[in-house]
This record gives sequence, structure tokens and C-alpha cells, in this order.
Amino acid sequence: MLALVGLPGSGKSTVGRQLARRLNLNFIDSDHAIEERLGCSIREFFEVEGEDRFRDIESQVIEKLLQGDYGVISTGGGTVVRSINREALRKRAKVFYLRATPEEVFRRLKHDQNRPLLQVADPLARLRDIFNIRDPLYRETAHHVVETGRPKISNMVHNIIAQLEQDHYAGVENGPA
Repeated sequence: MLALVGLPGSGKSTVGRQLARRLNLNFIDSDHAIEERLGCSIREFFEVEGEDRFRDIESQVIEKLLQGDYGVISTGGGTVVRSINREALRKRAKVFYLRATPEEVFRRLKHDQNRPLLQVADPLARLRDIFNIRDPLYRETAHHVVETGRPKISNMVHNIIAQLEQDHYAGVENGPA
């Protein structure tokens, strides 16, 4: 099992889909799995139930996904805020942190109205705050960090595959390959 973590808008879903395609694996977006379970959008659920209740559901979905078929999981940007999720991901998946700066993410998401945590007066300041809190958590969870910057998606996928091959040949056992 492979898992991608990172800020909202860091490219987890896009990279995850292409990575799964290249490796001939199933792709699972945890946010889509959560929305299927909820029967509404994450944004709608957030507005009615709040973040704590959402994180409860998210933890349940992550646990279930990690027990599923071998594949690639794209996690929600805040999945790492709960230690139970960090531990489960690190133990049962090979985790890649797609590290994007708040400025890069802002450039990608500035017109996206579907990100509940960014519906504030100053979304860039909010992204910086989120980054400062979550960057250490992403690093704690991940086996590898991939700087996103502005490379092509195909280059990031190639770099992840190269790292997987290097780990395999080096006999690295920190997480399932």
C-alpha cells in the first residue's frame, strides 16, 4: 500500500492517480470515500457537524482503506492531525509527503470554493498557519518527502517510483513496499 500526504492542493490526487496507473494498482482518494460515506460534500458536513466530527469519520475511513486491496491512497490534507492516522499510515503503507509551500498551494487553490479550511478572509495566511502546524506531522508520517515545486506530474511520479525501486533494492523495510 502506498499513501500520499500533504497540504490540500499539493497534488496528492493527481499524482496518486498517475502513480496507480503506472504501477497498475487501484487508486483511492480518501476524501471521495468519505463523501460517499457521508452522502454529502465534506464542505457541507464541516458546516453542519464541524471539524472534530469530520475527523472522527476520516479516521474510520482511513482505517478501512488501509485494510483494503493493495493500491495508492490519496489522503485528505488534514488526515495527519490525528496521531492514530499518522501511526496507521506509517505502519501499513509506504508514505510519501508531497511537500508544497503555502504560496504554491495558494496559487493553485485561490479560486477553489470547496476547501472548507480556506474559506477565510486571508487564505494565504491560513495556509501558512496550516503548513507550520502540519509540516512536522507530514514529516513524522512519511517515509519519503517529495518537493512538488513546479515539476511535471509525470516527473514526480517517476521520482516516487525510483524511490520505491531504490528502497526495494536497498532492503528498506520501513513500511510495506
